[in-house]
Amino acid sequence: MTYTVNCSILLTELPLLERPAAAKAAGFDAVEFWWPFDTSVPTDAQVTAFENAITDAGVQLTGLNFNAGNMPGGDRGLVSWPARSTEFRDNIDVVAGIGGRLGCKAFNALYGNRIDGESAEKQDAVGAENLATAAAGVARIGGTVLLEPVSGAPRYPLLTAADALKVIARVKAESGVANVKLLADFYHLAVNGDDVESVIENHAMDFGHIQIADNPGRGAPGTGELPLGEWIARSRELGYTGYIGLEYKEPQETAFSWAIRQRATQ
Repeated sequence: MTYTVNCSILLTELPLLERPAAAKAAGFDAVEFWWPFDTSVPTDAQVTAFENAITDAGVQLTGLNFNAGNMPGGDRGLVSWPARSTEFRDNIDVVAGIGGRLGCKAFNALYGNRIDGESAEKQDAVGAENLATAAAGVARIGGTVLLEPVSGAPRYPLLTAADALKVIARVKAESGVANVKLLADFYHLAVNGDDVESVIENHAMDFGHIQIADNPGRGAPGTGELPLGEWIARSRELGYTGYIGLEYKEPQETAFSWAIRQRATQ
């Protein structure tokens, strides 16, 4: 199984730039990150330090989020936020630059919450335009923009796979881009009440990425009740060939105990 460690939610006991090396020491060769900077356009020195942390650790960067705003403060993306549209677009070249230098091809664009004073129609129009612009921006490095349903954010409008796929279809119809795909986070889909088995049966071959956490608790595989192993295996059977992102909450000392047990039985 090809796993990639999300170093923005795991190994948080360590400074951010030490986490790729910790993932490598735990036996993983790939990492992914949410946007690791405070602004859409960080300094060259900040970008270089981030890239060096990954290359020095000897791991592959497999996924990177576009700037999603103040995540701890409740923001969930800039894509459909009219007042911050320029900020999102300024981020595209930075994201593509990092991806091009590190060989990363998958870029998660969190759609954004509904905003007071803006109509849903206007936000969705802005969102479609910005996704198309992002797709064109990463296409030059062979990249794909990912769109993700999210749980735990009351004003986030994309709750199910169908919600995200509807936006993707609009972007394709209006702009002709083909490199916007669904990020199937099995935890978020399950928490939101989506039919995960049906989503897999109908769309696995077209998944842009898979992420996992168990439920309840958003913990490591095996700490909850979700049949993550079965869902992953079925996705593989139906044609998904990409990484499985480990995006769960677990203390460093036990973060990968399930993987150690799994390897011991193989």
